[in-house]
Amino acid sequence: MLLSFRVANHRSIRDEQELSLVATEFNERTARETGTRSDGKPVSVLPAVGIFGANASGKSNILDAMYFMRRAVLESLADWDREPDAPVPREPFALAHEASDDTSLFEVELLLGRNEKVRYTYGFELSDDRVESEWLHAYPTGRRQVWFDREADRPEADGGEFRFPGTGLSGRKDLKDLLVSTTRPNALFLTVGAALNHPQLSAIHRWFRDNLWLVTTGKDVVERTAWTRERLTGSQGAEMRERLVTMLASADIGVTGVEIDPETGNIQLLHRGEGDSVRPLDFWSQESLGTHAWFAFLGPLLTMLNRKGGGVLLADELDSSLHPVLAAEVVRLFQDQDANPQLAQLVFTTHDATLLGPSVTERPLDRDQVWIAVKEGSGESSLYPLLAARKARNDENMERRYLHGHYGGVPRLATGEVARQLAVLERRLAQQTASEPEPKATTTA
Repeated sequence: MLLSFRVANHRSIRDEQELSLVATEFNERTARETGTRSDGKPVSVLPAVGIFGANASGKSNILDAMYFMRRAVLESLADWDREPDAPVPREPFALAHEASDDTSLFEVELLLGRNEKVRYTYGFELSDDRVESEWLHAYPTGRRQVWFDREADRPEADGGEFRFPGTGLSGRKDLKDLLVSTTRPNALFLTVGAALNHPQLSAIHRWFRDNLWLVTTGKDVVERTAWTRERLTGSQGAEMRERLVTMLASADIGVTGVEIDPETGNIQLLHRGEGDSVRPLDFWSQESLGTHAWFAFLGPLLTMLNRKGGGVLLADELDSSLHPVLAAEVVRLFQDQDANPQLAQLVFTTHDATLLGPSVTERPLDRDQVWIAVKEGSGESSLYPLLAARKARNDENMERRYLHGHYGGVPRLATGEVARQLAVLERRLAQQTASEPEPKATTTA
């Protein structure tokens, strides 16, 4: 499971930002015990966190950074340019010239293992030219073990680029030498280790492979629909279909079943008709865009909920294609221990203040599950927990206080400001038009 994520110098994110999924002392309902301890204290994890903020505040770039890290781990060896001096495909902050000279940082803190869970910290820093640093630390007994540490500029006298202090990372010296010699300057050591089947490195690599599924608004609905359809016709299709129909029916859109033509792959959803009749409707031509969005969302959602050890689903703008009531139910689904026994996690962005709720009983989120993204005057995005903005009381109307700007993360606009500004512009344009001389009439012979 995911405990935290750190990022710096990626898209609108300039300075280092951290998103934590570790529960705090302010959590009263939703935290889940992990059975592990840190600094002598039990560690509880959050099954969901929501990132709120105005348009262009950088909410989506937090999720994009997490997904970029996943792609880097999976693709740096085979899909990044294989020439040793080829550039690294990163996206540093674009509004400051010096940002292109600074490294981009990505780091996750994980808790892995079925019976005895172990905490890991894995991260790397990238420049345009190479991997500048990379590290993997493990805490099997609560104390840190450095499994490997990579510094591109470390001199040979100090051990060279790669160091393997201690005995935490298994394998003979010749195996580690092979991994080092195979790792290009613009490829990640973790990716190389997994490609050569190193057991410990492969376990971390598998977490990235199986997690951080980014669901974006509208862009990938067709792709996700096709993926869901394939799951319904696979070896686990009957079980998946039963779960899918349950979720479709619970959304109150009148769906009672799903049929898939084995020859064409066309999807038909079964609807209640007059009396007890059931009518099939063609998915693409007769169903609403809202039904398309919900169906396409359910494939990744159900996959993450049922993944052994729990999965992490990233949902960008959860509210944009789902009704607020349905979006709240998605959050509650991840919070429910019976519906989510594997402790899957949801990280989502949203504008929907109703998820903050006017009261404790009406909101699905605890106070420490709410994060705020803001855009600074320099164009940089900042991320902070709601509780850092103000020690919000559990019984206060967080929805109203958020909309009134008490926590930040809302547009700085006075009521009617957009209309006033446009009216001023229209009057100025009208005056300019009135002051222009009439064009002279032209005659033709």
